[in-house]
Amino acid sequence: MKILIVDDHAVIRAGLKQLCADFSQGSGGATVLEADGGETALALQKTERPQLTILDLNMPGVSGLELLRQLIEADSAARILVFSMHGEPVYAAKALHIGARGYVSKNASPEELRLALSRIASGLTYVEGEIAQALAALPVEQRQQLSERDLEILRLLGEGRSFSEIAAHLGLGYKTVANAATQIKSKLGVGRTADLIRLSVEMGIGR
Repeated sequence: MKILIVDDHAVIRAGLKQLCADFSQGSGGATVLEADGGETALALQKTERPQLTILDLNMPGVSGLELLRQLIEADSAARILVFSMHGEPVYAAKALHIGARGYVSKNASPEELRLALSRIASGLTYVEGEIAQALAALPVEQRQQLSERDLEILRLLGEGRSFSEIAAHLGLGYKTVANAATQIKSKLGVGRTADLIRLSVEMGIGR
């Protein structure tokens, strides 16, 4: 079995590598590949065709969700487990909608991560228990309509950032951010920016 670990933190990769070695002992062991960035991850996904890929969403450069999409486009058979600091259900919903086979937060126990790997390796799916419960309660429109950029704008609004600050942070124009906020309001059925901030907090996106 080949397992690809995609995370920009060497300590986390080392821990995951050990967990993967323990997990795969019963199946004859595994070759564990590592990538600390999107370009390396894509190259390994294309050439090595790992049976399992563990993907962190917080990657430098390209967003984690966009990298997830690119990995699946590179290998339609990819079985990808998202392993992320984001425990919010909207992130899990988006990742699963793109094509991830599972979603586990970095607060999960090693036992739960092993269970996720086992289920995904068997061709099943797995979502961390608490996230699955929150996901079930999430309105359909919030699960499906928000883009990666929508989620990032919502998160920054929840942090109390102004449109100007969000534009500078994302490298966008002020009007682009303002128009995006208007579209998000339409998608979520709210009329004011203050309502977006409230929703960001309620959905657990704001920090």
